[in-house]
Amino acid sequence: MKWPSDRISKSSPKSFGMYEKARKLMDQGIDVIHLEVGMPSFDTPQHIKDGAIAALQGGLVHYGDFAGNAGLRRAIVKRLADHNAVNFSENEIVVTNGLTHASYAVMMAAIDPGDEVILLEPYYPQHVNKIELAGGKVVLAPLDKARNFAIDPQTIEARITPKTKMICLVNPANPTGRVYSREELQSFADIAIRHDLLVLSDEVYEQIVYDGAEHISIASLPGMRERTFSLFAFTKAYAMDGWRIGYIAADARYMPAILKITMNDVAHVNVFIQEGARAALEGPQDVIREMLDDDKRRRDLVVSRMNQMSGVNCATPEGTIYAYPDISATGKSSAKVAEEILEQCHVVTEAGSFYGAAGDGHLRICFGAEPYERIEEALNRMARYFADCGE
Repeated sequence: MKWPSDRISKSSPKSFGMYEKARKLMDQGIDVIHLEVGMPSFDTPQHIKDGAIAALQGGLVHYGDFAGNAGLRRAIVKRLADHNAVNFSENEIVVTNGLTHASYAVMMAAIDPGDEVILLEPYYPQHVNKIELAGGKVVLAPLDKARNFAIDPQTIEARITPKTKMICLVNPANPTGRVYSREELQSFADIAIRHDLLVLSDEVYEQIVYDGAEHISIASLPGMRERTFSLFAFTKAYAMDGWRIGYIAADARYMPAILKITMNDVAHVNVFIQEGARAALEGPQDVIREMLDDDKRRRDLVVSRMNQMSGVNCATPEGTIYAYPDISATGKSSAKVAEEILEQCHVVTEAGSFYGAAGDGHLRICFGAEPYERIEEALNRMARYFADCGE
């Protein structure tokens, strides 16, 4: 008997990068500071918890709509119209178990074996596995590192073949912290339209932008709504990572196929946590500003301190909860530097190469997962490491 299927054995191993190595130190009781896991450090706001609790206590415990609770989908439609400048109807929304599940559903519904999907590199690794599980081929298009990882239209277009079916966009970008300009997005849209390609748009960090940066949903650009799968989640902005809830917004013609996937793998998302998500959208939004102000304070600390370290150059992130310092002056690979920082400093960062070869020479540092004081301590430890590298 053959085991497992080719679909599994021929896909890339599922990995959480440096966390797996850090786990061994943690099991020994060593104090490890986590700057690698992309999760919020905040508790979920109380009014969101109350929404879920009220639904649970009110008897919302039975099967629900396969596409998601009607009230939540109405709230999503309103939010997309008000904040993302794109109009959808309720039947063009599917509630999912987070953005990871949304990506999986889109890939399984859209990609046939042999189809090519272009990822901008450095890329978010989770999308790679979904493409491979659907039988697709990953094609990498490096971002322009000399212009702070800007979208390079010529590089993307040079990789398009008759087998290309989709391009993936993550905006704001993980791991680089970029928020793409309207001009960059228009150049991306022009390529998709010219070659009649689908677009998967991962917008999980849409609300985490700084210094007046503007997040633009690519589906709002002319000619893009009908070819874009816009993916969102409550994970980051509302500190709801453990709730596992997100959604897909896409043209109605795609929904039967997407629902065929979601109905088979989860049936539908937990019904009472959907009411917590609805409370997030319909309740007070000042909680986002409070968390964002705290994220910005930690971002500024990381950028300032990293730029004072020997051999380090750290651009200021425009969005997300990640800094992406250039450590190439050390003369070491990013994987080597991340391993040495873990071993010598007991600080977990992520190697830039975890996000593709184009990311080598960088580290990804999450400033959103630890309190300010813990980040200060991590930076003190890392400063000693880079001082030794410069000697």
